[in-house]
Amino acid sequence: MFHTESDVVFVKGLTVEAVIGVYAWERAITQPLLIDIALETDISKAAVSDDVHDALNYKAVCDDVSEWCQAIKAQLLEHLVGQIADKLLEKYTCHKITLSVAKPTAIQQADAVGVQITRYAKAGADKPTASKGDDA
Repeated sequence: MFHTESDVVFVKGLTVEAVIGVYAWERAITQPLLIDIALETDISKAAVSDDVHDALNYKAVCDDVSEWCQAIKAQLLEHLVGQIADKLLEKYTCHKITLSVAKPTAIQQADAVGVQITRYAKAGADKPTASKGDDA
């Protein structure tokens, strides 16, 4: 599934209804977005402790990404994925993120169209504790 040499916490197929698009009619409606997220992080502490407080909280990630998609109201998927990737790297303890956002209803002849990006945390950046929670 993922081609990486590090641990990955992932979300596949998160569906969010959001305003997205450049045309006036798109700005007046919500459209479904299909989102896949791979967060490369060290899971060794949680793997040993079996304690949710040592894990990256994927429920919180889903809640945040959903909220951000709805709040940003981007015209371009490129802008939306860039904003979300930056916010994920800022809030969660991970060193690399691969994020894919697709619009399944944008092109009638295609299953979906979308954008995928990979971003890296800045070296030496302080990492927050918001990645931990009760609902991993």
